[in-house]
Amino acid sequence: MDKYDALKLENEICFPFYACSREIIKQYKPLLDKLDLTYTQYITMIALWEKESINVKALGELLFLDSGTLTPLLKKLEAKGLVDRRRSETDERNLIITLTEAGRALRDKAIAVPEEIAKVTNLTAEEAAMLYCLLYKVLITKKN
Repeated sequence: MDKYDALKLENEICFPFYACSREIIKQYKPLLDKLDLTYTQYITMIALWEKESINVKALGELLFLDSGTLTPLLKKLEAKGLVDRRRSETDERNLIITLTEAGRALRDKAIAVPEEIAKVTNLTAEEAAMLYCLLYKVLITKKN
């Protein structure tokens, strides 16, 4: 084994993560363009469809995003009329994000996105579930 083998693309675990992420997000783009959302806005909306209302800190932890990324993103979603941003009545330091009626309605338009993406991944349902678990294992390891 050559001392530089570790530097080959085939030996770098980061490369398939990176390339796959770019390719998958590229597949999302035409679907999300129809919803007038970026990918990051889309995953934020998914979290809000699940939670309905959440503070910015908890949302950032859920999405693995920092406030520097979330703040402008949430302002754009608010400008589109999809979310409301309000200070907590009990603690003004907390900014609470809540879906609007338009934000809730967008969920019905987005319902086909996961199925369309599943078609382009070339994975069985079992393989997709296993990949999801493995990727989350890497993410959770990063948090600890």
